[in-house]
Amino acid sequence: MFYVSMFFQYMGQYMKTRLEYRADAVVEIGSDLLFQAVNLIFIVVVFGHTQLLGGWSQDEIIFIYGFFLVPYALFSAFFNIWDFNDRYIVKGEMDRILTRPIHSLFQVVLERMELESLFGIITGLIIMFYAGSHLDLQLHWYDIFVFIVMVIGGMLIYAGIFVSLASIGFWSDARTDIMPMVYNIGNYGRYPVNIYNGVIRFILTWILPFAFVGVYPSAYFLGRHEWFGFAFLTPLMGIIFFMFAIWFWNKGVRKYRGAGN
Repeated sequence: MFYVSMFFQYMGQYMKTRLEYRADAVVEIGSDLLFQAVNLIFIVVVFGHTQLLGGWSQDEIIFIYGFFLVPYALFSAFFNIWDFNDRYIVKGEMDRILTRPIHSLFQVVLERMELESLFGIITGLIIMFYAGSHLDLQLHWYDIFVFIVMVIGGMLIYAGIFVSLASIGFWSDARTDIMPMVYNIGNYGRYPVNIYNGVIRFILTWILPFAFVGVYPSAYFLGRHEWFGFAFLTPLMGIIFFMFAIWFWNKGVRKYRGAGN
C-alpha cells in the first residue's frame, strides 16, 4: 500500500506540472500521432506493390501494428529511462535516489513517467478496431482478459530489456549508444517475423524478444494457429525478462560507487 500511495502521489504531482504547460503537452501528443500516421502510410505504400507480405495481408499487418502500440504506450509512460546513464550516473543523481527508503528502480520510474504517452493506447485500439472490422474478426468474451494479459506481458518485455540496458551504467559511466540501437531493433517487432531471415527471427524471439510485443500475441486474435504457441508464451517471457532486469538492477546498485568528484 505504501508503494501504491507513492505512485498516486507522484502521478498527482506530474499532472500538476504538465497542466502548467498545456501547449507543450498538446504538441507532444500531436507529434506522436503524426509519427504513427507516417508508419501507417509506410505500410500502405508497401502494400501498393504487393498483395501479401510473408503471407500476411495489409489489414493483418495494420492490426499487428495497432496491437504493438498498446504495450509500447504503457512502457513509454512508465519506463522512460532513456537518459538514465547521463542523468543518474554521470550527473550523480543516483546518490540522491539511494538516500530514500524506497526501491531505487521504482523511484526512478516515478520520476521519469510521461503519462501523455498513454494516448498511444487509444491510437492502438482505434487502429486495431479499424483493421479488425475489415478482417471481420470474431472474438470471444474471454478475449478481453487474454488481451490484457498479453499487453502486460509485452510491456514487461520492453521494460525488462531497457531496464537491463540502463543497469549497465552501474558498471560503466561512459555515454553509450546501446539504447538507441536496441530501440531501432525493437521497430522490427512491429512486423511479422517470418519476413526476416532466420538469424533476425531468432534474435527477435529469444535474445531481444520484441516479436512477443507485436506479432506473436496478435497472431492469437488473428486466428493464426501456427503461432499460438508463441502467443501464449508472451506473459511468461515478460515475467522472465522483467525479473532478470530487477535482479540485474539490484546487483548493479550494490556495485554502484557514487558520483565521486
